[in-house]
Amino acid sequence: MGKILIKGATLVNEGKQWVSDVLVNDGIIEKIAEDIPSEGVVSVIHADGLHLLPGLIDDQVHFREPGLTHKGDLFTESRAAVAGGITSFMEMPNTVPNALTQDLLQEKYDRAAEVSLANYSFFMGASNENLDEVLKTDPKRVCGVKVFMGSSTGNMLVDARTVLEGIFKESPTIIATHCEDEATVRANMEIYRNKYGDDVPFAAHPLIRSAEACYKSSSLAVELATKHNARLHILHISTGKEIELFRNDIPLEEKRITAEACIHHMWFTDADYLTKGSRIKWNPAVKTAADRDAIRAAVNSNKIDVIATDHAPHTIEEKSGTYFKAPSGGPLVQHALLALLDMYRDGVFSLEQIVNKTSHSVAKLFQIKNRGFIREGYAADLVLVNLNQETEVTKENIKYKCGWSPFEGHRFKSSVEYTLVNGQIVYDRGLIIDSQLGKRLLFDR
Repeated sequence: MGKILIKGATLVNEGKQWVSDVLVNDGIIEKIAEDIPSEGVVSVIHADGLHLLPGLIDDQVHFREPGLTHKGDLFTESRAAVAGGITSFMEMPNTVPNALTQDLLQEKYDRAAEVSLANYSFFMGASNENLDEVLKTDPKRVCGVKVFMGSSTGNMLVDARTVLEGIFKESPTIIATHCEDEATVRANMEIYRNKYGDDVPFAAHPLIRSAEACYKSSSLAVELATKHNARLHILHISTGKEIELFRNDIPLEEKRITAEACIHHMWFTDADYLTKGSRIKWNPAVKTAADRDAIRAAVNSNKIDVIATDHAPHTIEEKSGTYFKAPSGGPLVQHALLALLDMYRDGVFSLEQIVNKTSHSVAKLFQIKNRGFIREGYAADLVLVNLNQETEVTKENIKYKCGWSPFEGHRFKSSVEYTLVNGQIVYDRGLIIDSQLGKRLLFDR
């Protein structure tokens, strides 16, 4: 691979900032020190004025392969991810076919090994009928088990109480849940269908997929995890009320119940449906400004443990349908870090907190082996950003296969300059270099 020397960057790592050089050798961070000599180095990145962060680890993406590759695929979306500084991802099982058997899960790993520029892991899917397959999941090689406790894209709703009890009692690894109470959502849907027919306004989305639906399902998940001492991770918290379910009085490593916040729930509010419409239609729904602010505060107070994207692309044609036809989800991996850096500039998060919630804490929560930190001996998954170089989101520079972004027209205050995955430069100031592929994530469990 050859040696790469990063000179004079401002490192942001483990709660500190300092200027240093970083020497990368054979995919590993070999040395962190001032004035490292460049003898024998193949490539030098002069990083004066740039900040060096650990590469982001996104614990929730939908890259759409297999079966939905007109929306996105492992090659295109991993390219968009590294362009946004995301060096590792964990992908969800609601592809076609759903990853509900170990053989189907392995096929996804095999495909990623052929095409993914970023490091990867895939969740094993749970359904009402596949508990035997779930229990075969290898916790050292698979990030976790995904349970849809409210239906979303796909057909993987787990609503049988006996099945839920079995999963929470016996799962060999972390259980990640999508929590929205299906009965509540369906009842609300009928109310609005009766009122508007097929022309339900998108502003009704957070009223249909309501705070009540989220809390009812999340509290059930917490109840089951507490009962069975399961390791539970609740994805994409979207309401202030749910935050009361989580603790911040013990270290992350000791928590049995953890939570995730997503970029869209910390950026947009229900006021944005008037201009963005289906482009910000996600499940769970973007809700009020008070909910957004409560989620941001919970990230800072450590009641919410990690930040992710829930990247879920659809074509613009699909998103152009009426309320019931336009699918939920949107593309985010290319612009997540830039959005967080705007929040830093606005005083919402510190740089140290952004690094903590997108890298350190994800690695701790999932017990990822040798990643998530800028440490000697760790994998060289790194991103260099310029906090003083603006990035305007245009159709011409969007990397997603779907070709659109909810941030189109926005001018971010920062830029991603370089991304390294396993010590190889895969993104260089606008150019994606796809000659090297990512690796499978492994877990110390």
